[in-house]
Amino acid sequence: MKESRLQWKVGLFVLICLLLTAVLVILFNKRITFARTYSLRMKTTNVGLLMSKAAVVMSGVRVGTVNDVTLDPEGRTVTVVLKILQRYSIHGDARFAIDQIGFLGDQFVAIVPRENKAPLLKDFDEVFCEEPFNLQELARSGVGLVKRVDETVQKLNVAITRIDEVVLSQQTLTNFTSAVGNFRLVSERALSAVAGFDQVVQTNAVPVSLAVSNLGLFVRELNEVANGLSNLVDTNRAQLTSTIKNVESVSASINNLVSNLNTGRGLAGFLIKDEEVKVQIGMLMGNLTTLSSNLNKYGLLYKPKPVKTRASTPAPYTGRQP
Repeated sequence: MKESRLQWKVGLFVLICLLLTAVLVILFNKRITFARTYSLRMKTTNVGLLMSKAAVVMSGVRVGTVNDVTLDPEGRTVTVVLKILQRYSIHGDARFAIDQIGFLGDQFVAIVPRENKAPLLKDFDEVFCEEPFNLQELARSGVGLVKRVDETVQKLNVAITRIDEVVLSQQTLTNFTSAVGNFRLVSERALSAVAGFDQVVQTNAVPVSLAVSNLGLFVRELNEVANGLSNLVDTNRAQLTSTIKNVESVSASINNLVSNLNTGRGLAGFLIKDEEVKVQIGMLMGNLTTLSSNLNKYGLLYKPKPVKTRASTPAPYTGRQP
């Protein structure tokens, strides 16, 4: 009896120790097994090393745990089921992110409240999470950056080598020295030319001053002539206007006369356009020419001798035979 009783006491002691250990584990993990919770479905493209049973922290306080992490059938997104304690309310505009404890610590879900203007999240609502910081991707990017920097440095070294070989070569330096010498010679000659011009100006200061004075006087006289012409135009503006109108009237009359001559209207146009009149005027001009020739040759009082002819009718007088 004593031995069985001792075994019963040892068993009871072990049971009590196990119960205390379970309570301590629950308190250590800050989990309340029988507390009421609600679930949230968190979508993200990468969860990093987030494991099930990881903590869910809001403003530094643990408000739940990660219940499940599943990959969608397409393999592009991951669904994380969060168990949130019922007494903690989360608004829809809160930011969900996957953070890490320290540099190499465990990862957890961090909830950062914002303005709290959106409605409260309910059971099985869907939220979106930011991708966690990936140290390996950063290392790969750093390696690529180092490679690009190395390539850039190599190209820079090649460019510097080319500059050293082409720009800083002995021939280039010699040419540069020669160019500097030529520039110095040109500058000295320019200074000499400027000095000579200064000397010419100083020696001819009086004639230059006189020429400038004459030019000023000429300009003043031109101004006076221009003012006189302006006054003359102002004082005779009415007469000039009348003269211009008369000239316009005369030009209009001449244009009208020329138009009449071209169209054959009027006496002058009739005389010019009529062919018979043209012929008669031509004959008249021929007779006048013959008459003037005879007058110049024989005089005004010349009387021609009659000519005996066999014809019964006398010949017409042409004015050309004496």
